[in-house]
Amino acid sequence: MMEVFTVMHEQSLINNLMDKIAEQAKIHGANKVTEVHVWLGALSHMSPEHFKEHFDISAKDTLTDGAKLKIETSTDIHDPNAHDILLRNVQIEIEGE
Repeated sequence: MMEVFTVMHEQSLINNLMDKIAEQAKIHGANKVTEVHVWLGALSHMSPEHFKEHFDISAKDTLTDGAKLKIETSTDIHDPNAHDILLRNVQIEIEGE
């Protein structure tokens, strides 16, 4: 049962992140997301490699498809965000700029 929960938790974190990226892109009128900077909490159950796999799948055919990833990791299990994936920054491209 733990493995199923972990996969669901991971997908939930990724979906939430992709929603935040899409929201920021829409607010700023972006036609492409070029870079995404994230922070992986120590208890998020995601290595940078594993995160990239999930991210690439979720980004396919969206404004984020092909975006460069900057991934920061934490080892602090006592951090209040240790279970989370935090969106640090989104770089966008706006047509005509």
